[in-house]
Amino acid sequence: MDNRAGEMDAFIRVAELKSFSAAGRKLHLSPSAVSKLVTRIEDRLATRLLVRSTRGLQLTPEGEMYLLRAQRVLDEIDDAERAVASGGKAAPRGRLRVNASIAFGIMYVQPLIPAFLERYPEVELDFSLTDGIIDLLEERADIAIRSGSLPDSSLKARKLIKSNRMIVAAPDYVAKHGLPTHPDQMADHNCLQFNFPMPMNEWPFRNPETGERFGRTVSGNFQCDNGPTMRRLCLSGLGMARLGRFHVLADIKAGALVEILPDWNPLDEQLIHAMFAGHEHLAARIRAFIDFLVDHIDPRGNGIRMPQ
Repeated sequence: MDNRAGEMDAFIRVAELKSFSAAGRKLHLSPSAVSKLVTRIEDRLATRLLVRSTRGLQLTPEGEMYLLRAQRVLDEIDDAERAVASGGKAAPRGRLRVNASIAFGIMYVQPLIPAFLERYPEVELDFSLTDGIIDLLEERADIAIRSGSLPDSSLKARKLIKSNRMIVAAPDYVAKHGLPTHPDQMADHNCLQFNFPMPMNEWPFRNPETGERFGRTVSGNFQCDNGPTMRRLCLSGLGMARLGRFHVLADIKAGALVEILPDWNPLDEQLIHAMFAGHEHLAARIRAFIDFLVDHIDPRGNGIRMPQ
């Protein structure tokens, strides 16, 4: 086998530093030597992986794909060698890219990060938050934490919590506008909504006597794209919102929010998973992070158990 691992290492350095010179300094090679290593890959693949622009070196779409795969290959080689050297089990290390939905990431993942990094000091965590749907390959993420049904793909998933959604409002809003006793009365209220591509202006209900499920169209004067903003506006008394139970449970316990029409709640499950690309040899850092979340997050969405 040729020195493809060395070529991959050089390419990864160039992609991260966006410079042949900077990559050469890291690898103790000349810029021309690093350039030749990258050129070998491009010649073998007959594909351009890097292009020069006013911002320096930029990856092509093919370069983005190769970067992700090359990182995984070198990680597996590193894990395998350290596992053999340590008697069969390698300590997690290296860069770990995690992308989480905003509300869950802030409330459940972020508080656990210091303890995780203290336990695994050789892991370098790259943590980002967004409520948009992401492509693990395009975003170069190792783990994506998302709610909802799982897409049909090659991704593997591990369940973190199972909860449900509920309609909530601040006591001040209820005092001013009244408490609805039937879903038909929702048309009289300011219902805050999400502006996701998929419309969410119909809220589901379940008749407590017959079990019939149905929806009611709602409207309001505010839309946003993330749960924390929706929660803050709801707490301010602007209107009612339909949010995940895990997100507002503490507010309800504190009396800052009240549940609306609890008897009519359809109790539709909200599942939150950690998703990752499935392959035979999962990097130790990915496995360790997911295991850490599972060990310290209550699966019913009642909060986290801080490590001792």
